[in-house]
Amino acid sequence: MKVLQVMCGAERGGAEEFFVRLAAAFVKTPICQKVVIRAYPDRVDELKAQGVEVELVPFGRRLDFRTPFTLRKIIREWEPDVVLSWMGRAAEVCSRSLKKGGPVHVGRLGGYYKLKYFKECDHLIGNTKGMVGYISKLGWPESATHYLPNFVSPKKSKGVDRATLATPQDVPLLLGLGRLHANKAFDVLLESLEMLPRHWLWIAGTGPEERSLRARAQELGIEKRVRFLGWRRDVASLLASADVLVCPSREEPLGNVIIESWAHEVPVVAAASAGPRELISHEKDGLLCKVDDPAALADAIIMAEGGMAVRLSVQGLQNYQENFSEEIVVKKYLQFFESVTR
Repeated sequence: MKVLQVMCGAERGGAEEFFVRLAAAFVKTPICQKVVIRAYPDRVDELKAQGVEVELVPFGRRLDFRTPFTLRKIIREWEPDVVLSWMGRAAEVCSRSLKKGGPVHVGRLGGYYKLKYFKECDHLIGNTKGMVGYISKLGWPESATHYLPNFVSPKKSKGVDRATLATPQDVPLLLGLGRLHANKAFDVLLESLEMLPRHWLWIAGTGPEERSLRARAQELGIEKRVRFLGWRRDVASLLASADVLVCPSREEPLGNVIIESWAHEVPVVAAASAGPRELISHEKDGLLCKVDDPAALADAIIMAEGGMAVRLSVQGLQNYQENFSEEIVVKKYLQFFESVTR
């Protein structure tokens, strides 16, 4: 089985991180694989270190002739059985590069996107059941719509020394992970922190809202208890240091950070946007609260302590092991590839 993965994404992001994990996992299977990506050095180096064969293209716009030329050449000479497109731009370019009767073209959606760039795909993947329902409601055939979840690594790491981030050892520590974008609602998390005078907060991520978030922390008088960490690759270490993972998103199609927290046995509190609402069973493997409600978020954080924290961690780990481990998800992908190429 030959699979060509084509990723046109940003330098950093949840979908991009999962793409790297999935490509590395395929190396350990009978799949023969190539990936086509933009020339982001960290991603290129990580994939090559895992033994993944990499082709680089610019994924430019109107005057970019190199990308479609390179894709057509790879498809013609390598003859993949499946082309798996990540992001709309990749799906669009692949559709123009494929001939009828060629490989099966699969588009993967990591969000509630419009389908105009995916309309020439043979099959679509959604990484939540809600997303699969959304795709079907847009008129895509149910038989060509598939649910395949993400997985994360359970590999644990030594926690970050709180002293290196000027954080007391004896305070409850909250962790926020994600792009600093309005959709992630870190402003709501800051407002909830004002109501939690004992708690400290680490936020790991970069994005357009960083300056306004820093300013908001100062306005609230909590800047001494907040650390903006920038983009971090040591998520396992951050989780090992935290007492609670908080996902306050206004809009969250999936919530990879929730699955990561389960794998690392960290209690999760999340606003009940689409992804977290599907993933979490309230008071069983996580706590859900109203979207855009700082007081409700603060109450849930307080609730996620003591005996409740232990229960949430145990059930979260069980949910991860049963549904979101690498072994289980990769097996689903292999079965999917077999089914669509018969």
